[in-house]
Amino acid sequence: MTESAAWDAVGDWYHSWFTGTVLTCVSRRGARDAADLVFRVFRRQQREKFLPGLEKLGIAGLPPAVAAARYHYLSNFIGGVGVEYVEESPRKAWIRYPPPRWIWPGATICGIPFEVNAAMLRGWHANNGVMLGCLGLGFVCTGQTVDGQPGLEGYYLEHDHDLPPEDRLRFARGERMPPFDPAAAPALPSADWPAERIAKAKRGYAMEYARTVMQEAVALFGPMEGGHLLGLAARLVAMQHYAETAKALGAATFPDFMVAMAAAEGDAAEAVPQPDGSAIVTRRGCALMRGVADPHPAMMAAWEELLVGALAAADRFATLERIAPLEWRIRPGE
Repeated sequence: MTESAAWDAVGDWYHSWFTGTVLTCVSRRGARDAADLVFRVFRRQQREKFLPGLEKLGIAGLPPAVAAARYHYLSNFIGGVGVEYVEESPRKAWIRYPPPRWIWPGATICGIPFEVNAAMLRGWHANNGVMLGCLGLGFVCTGQTVDGQPGLEGYYLEHDHDLPPEDRLRFARGERMPPFDPAAAPALPSADWPAERIAKAKRGYAMEYARTVMQEAVALFGPMEGGHLLGLAARLVAMQHYAETAKALGAATFPDFMVAMAAAEGDAAEAVPQPDGSAIVTRRGCALMRGVADPHPAMMAAWEELLVGALAAADRFATLERIAPLEWRIRPGE
């Protein structure tokens, strides 16, 4: 197992939790609540990442339409997302996410309603002009994969007048993005973005979605309802993905899995066998909670459901007992 493979496994794990949370919200609370959640996730992500990201990517100061589209192209490229870019002029630039869609992987896309996917665009794409101080910048969506079209695509267009909020996102399905030429697309400066940094950023990209949806679900639905939603999704996703994730991490036992996951997330951990046949696993931190100001206990409880679900898949007779904030006793089944 290489470090890169372990980072990929962690990224897939948290990506699945994010997508699972959205789908759980759709199925348990309905499309409107799920759209509200997705809107808040992407608006928070934009508020925290967009302007600093322009600087990190070396594209600050470009014309607003070009800067916005290049940001989406480069940041998604780093995150391992399939993405295309076409620049028509300094005032018009296209972005396209061809299938398979990263955010709704595999068959999960069948459970995403139009308004939930559109909430992503309302939360981020439609607000880039506001963030850039250019109220004439809007986003025109020309296709959505969830509607059966060959990709999510659209273009940033800078108008010669300010746009009211309701016009900053519009849909024009009769238009189509020109062919993508990878040779003409923006590139990351290789000196600033070596392979190891990109691999770590890909892991962080997925973890950031999980971190954000965790905060927004609790803020939107309250600790009890939001925590239950997150925890249910965590348990289901972990049961489904434990076997492949443990294999990717080279973990032969459940304590090994917990230690390997912690290490791949960037945290130290150890598993100590006990005389009674149990094992005590201790983590020295929780990477997912770093950067979360005053996390509610419901968030930690929901995250712990990932462990509960994984153990249920590994050994349904085993038990997991938390004996300290980041310490657990695992008792094997009889």
